[in-house]
Amino acid sequence: MNKLLIAVFALASLGTASAQIKLGVINTQKALLETDEIKKAQAEMETKFKPRSDKMLKLQKDLEDIQAQLNSGKLNELGTQELTAEGQRKQRELQRDQQDLQEDVERERNEVIQRAGTRMQEVVKKVAEEKGLDLVVDSTSTAFFKASFEITADATAAYNKTYPVTPSAAAAPAAPVK
Repeated sequence: MNKLLIAVFALASLGTASAQIKLGVINTQKALLETDEIKKAQAEMETKFKPRSDKMLKLQKDLEDIQAQLNSGKLNELGTQELTAEGQRKQRELQRDQQDLQEDVERERNEVIQRAGTRMQEVVKKVAEEKGLDLVVDSTSTAFFKASFEITADATAAYNKTYPVTPSAAAAPAAPVK
């Protein structure tokens, strides 16, 4: 961040000597998250991983039922041992499933974000050139800026135009069968 501030001050001091610097500010994270591509990817991931999530909810319910049976005091010693073993097995299965799901979601999310981030950089350069901006900084690196410098919405709109999203087969209504 210090290098960014030094660069801004250096450019600003040069600007007073010759021409003013045109500056733009973007909230890159917001611009990315509001793109149609990211919204579609989020919906597709939710659909893709819902069966696994539902399975984990069922396991959690099974564990609660096992705990209730164990707490009821109606089981003999053998029944308690068997139910405890089953509960431990289901608990391990739930933990493995949770870890696997988290890893899969993170991996897929990172792939989408990385691809979209690279594309967003290209779009921001294009928007900056179209607006004649000399410098674009991320809003997270600034303490204050005037709203007139904000290009986040412009970047999101340009991204959506440059990389249009086609409806997925899952989201499209099925044609009636005759």
